Amino acid sequence: MTKIQFELDGKMVQARPGETIWQVAKRQGTEIPHLCYSPAPDYRPDGNCRACMVEIEGERVLAASCKRTPSVGMKVKTASDRAVAAQKMVMELLVADQPARQTSHDPDSKFWHWAEKTGVTESRFPAAERWTTDASHPAMRVNLDACIQCGLCVRACREVQVNDVIGMAYRNHGSKVVFDFDDPMGESTCVACGECVQACPTGALMPAVMLDDKQTRVTYPDRKVDSLCPYCGVGCQVTYQVKDEKLIYAEGRDGPANHNRLCVKGRFGFDYIHHPNRLTKPLVRLPHVKKDANDQVDPANPFTHFREATWEEALDFAAKGLVKIRDTKGVKALAGFGSAKGSNEEAYLFQKLVRTGFGSNNVDHCTRLCHASSVAALFEGLSSGAVSAPFSAALDADVIVVIGANPTINHPVAATFIKNATKNGAKLIVMDPRRQTLSRHAYKHLAFKPGSDVALLNAMINTIITEGLTDEQYIAGYTEGYEDLKVKIKEFTPEKMAPICGIPAETLREVARMYARAKASIIFWGMGISQHVHGTDNARCLIALALITGQVGRPGTGLHPLRGQNNVQGASDAGLIPMFLPDYQPVGRDDMRGAFEKLWQKELDPVRGLTVVEIMNAIHAGEITGMYIEGENPAMSDPDLQHAREALAKLEHLVVQDLFVTETAFHADVILPASAFAEKSGTFTNTDRRVQLAREVIKPPGDARQDLWIIQEIAKRMGLPWNYSGPGEVYSEMAQLMPSLDNISWERVVREGAVTYPADDPNKPGNEIIFTTGFPTESGRGKIVPAKVLPPDELPDDQYPMVLSTGRVLEHWHTGAMTRRASVLDEIEPEAVAFMSPKDMRRMKLRPGDFIRLETRRGAVEVKVRADGDVPVNMVFMPFCYAEAAANLLTNPALDPFGKIPEFKFCAVRAEPVEMRTAAE
Repeated sequence: MTKIQFELDGKMVQARPGETIWQVAKRQGTEIPHLCYSPAPDYRPDGNCRACMVEIEGERVLAASCKRTPSVGMKVKTASDRAVAAQKMVMELLVADQPARQTSHDPDSKFWHWAEKTGVTESRFPAAERWTTDASHPAMRVNLDACIQCGLCVRACREVQVNDVIGMAYRNHGSKVVFDFDDPMGESTCVACGECVQACPTGALMPAVMLDDKQTRVTYPDRKVDSLCPYCGVGCQVTYQVKDEKLIYAEGRDGPANHNRLCVKGRFGFDYIHHPNRLTKPLVRLPHVKKDANDQVDPANPFTHFREATWEEALDFAAKGLVKIRDTKGVKALAGFGSAKGSNEEAYLFQKLVRTGFGSNNVDHCTRLCHASSVAALFEGLSSGAVSAPFSAALDADVIVVIGANPTINHPVAATFIKNATKNGAKLIVMDPRRQTLSRHAYKHLAFKPGSDVALLNAMINTIITEGLTDEQYIAGYTEGYEDLKVKIKEFTPEKMAPICGIPAETLREVARMYARAKASIIFWGMGISQHVHGTDNARCLIALALITGQVGRPGTGLHPLRGQNNVQGASDAGLIPMFLPDYQPVGRDDMRGAFEKLWQKELDPVRGLTVVEIMNAIHAGEITGMYIEGENPAMSDPDLQHAREALAKLEHLVVQDLFVTETAFHADVILPASAFAEKSGTFTNTDRRVQLAREVIKPPGDARQDLWIIQEIAKRMGLPWNYSGPGEVYSEMAQLMPSLDNISWERVVREGAVTYPADDPNKPGNEIIFTTGFPTESGRGKIVPAKVLPPDELPDDQYPMVLSTGRVLEHWHTGAMTRRASVLDEIEPEAVAFMSPKDMRRMKLRPGDFIRLETRRGAVEVKVRADGDVPVNMVFMPFCYAEAAANLLTNPALDPFGKIPEFKFCAVRAEPVEMRTAAE
């Protein structure tokens, strides 16, 4: 593209097409004052503060350099008398309305920086009447006496994060920034992403932790450390601010996954690591305290059940118990659960410990409870369990399908890119029984009947095939099994499927046509697809949709199962699953197992191990009597929790490694205090296949230790000669055995911070889009597998007439072990709730805040009810993060036959007011 040559301050320079004068000047090392303009990614220039005015020869008026683009031969002066006088006048007018700097909300703000630079820190003009403090939000403070109405917060909220909460209201000198209808921030629909705080140049919007009661800034960091967010699979890069060895604030960085953006958890959910209940010394169970499935241990006072021990004693006790079971009852009597929140290196060492120290493949983690069926279908069809394109590919798509996922809750930053795409003209189709925030951005929301995913998707496939909307060239060149699908799909007409899925036939046809005809269509799905007994069939249908239309392997196309935990992709890649060695090399393949046996110097078990739920069943059967659980909480995350807790209590020897005395640790024989995310270094692989480096921000508290060290010490005591110096050495060993890490050395990850696999060359970026020329199958073709329409395992009946579905709320994560100990998050959502439709609540004469009793064939809980118009009639939605009302006491452990994943998303439930039941008793 032709560059534009012009004169800047007497020097000939070149501008790239679309580049503004301000951007060229910045590149040339010339600073121009700016307040309403942010050079951060995705912020458009607005030109309303006029602090960046420059003089252009031959033009009568000055120009805003943040908006003006140069033309050939233009002569620009950034520091002429006229330009400087204008810049100074703007600053003086703005300074007039600011609080005194020494007692201001942020004396170190961008505003005061430019006031100093321009030499204008005082004003001759009278101050305007300003607004009082809004301290209604737990995490942020609104002090509009410092607001210059630059509009950055509005753009942050409306255009970057697309939450549409902040706007400008009123007129003329009465104009002000408002939340919703001029509501207090804490009572508005604000989702606390904090983008506005990060964008504000004056301190009008600030983190509450920085200010005293007089709204003067009193907290400044000692240092800043770049790392990652510990929550979902998006993999946001974060800069942590540290004061007196405590994390005080998190800012978004311009990482490839988030481009500065964060959500409420990433920005305000970090202080769980400083919670007073953190484990800081090893604990050993008291000899007289027997285990009981219903036992409760106070995490603040575990000494009713445990005593403190030295590391030497605790490690010896932990390892000897495991060795005793291995040597007396056999290698299959032990099992291990690793963690999707630990690093790749921890996951690799943990599975290596189980396979070489325990002697079997009985190792698993929470992937079994989220995307196991998705991975089963992807491996069956494409020989790869990874996403084919990053979530940012939504920006290149014409049609975006989101099915069985609620990204604004579970992957909020990924959701912002989907919302950005819709604002740019992409058609969004949301398919889910429950409506959601994305639904208001959608062209269509298909609220199908719960559990009828295959019927809906097969009707779409039927339409595409019968109407000739397939990509015949792609099918011929890159797929197999199409002819079989063509025959079997005939019976699944939209007219036949409409009564089953509850979506009109014409709507099914319209959506199918839209997906197939688009130049680029992409599918995102979540656990609403995978957590069913027919979860693998659900994913098979999505794969078939992409393959028969050729909507894969190009920009804006693909298949993307949104990964839940921050390292569920990496932990699975590293072999923390019972049927695969690292990089999904089957344990039964002698040719693949040999390389591991040679490097590890140990003969490995060729028989696949047991999965999470199978392990619990094996404990009840007396086949497994010892376990090592690192960073997992099956006493909250497993289905049919009573069954799981009884299994844990039955174990002869249970070693738990964690940050807190979790519900799982209640049943432990020894508890080992581990390191939190911000207290260690290592690599993590996000949902986009991006390997990223997390850095140690602070040291673990007290006598807590690094997880890598703990795993290695257990291994040594079980007879393994391990002596890894740190995560770099572990990673380098992984890279020898994992082809996916080819050309991605430890040194490269440290140097670049983030590299997407696969990478073709050590000096080239990784491939964000894969399957461009075929699939890693034996034939090079993607396999299409037809799916039958099957009902959920347990349907509503007269005794249990409603459907229970489980999931997350925005502020809390997984089992709540971290987020419910994060002060801001727990203040926003402090108590257990279940969500019901207003219509059902009226029918049951319930008011918001009333207690209801939810009962299934497995158990019952009592919980407060909240009205939610997004929940369909005859459904109850319940987050599973609340220990005091654990949703998984109710859920069905029935498994998908292929992925071995439980049916968390559907079971029959009875709901009734607690008062009514009490009266009946």
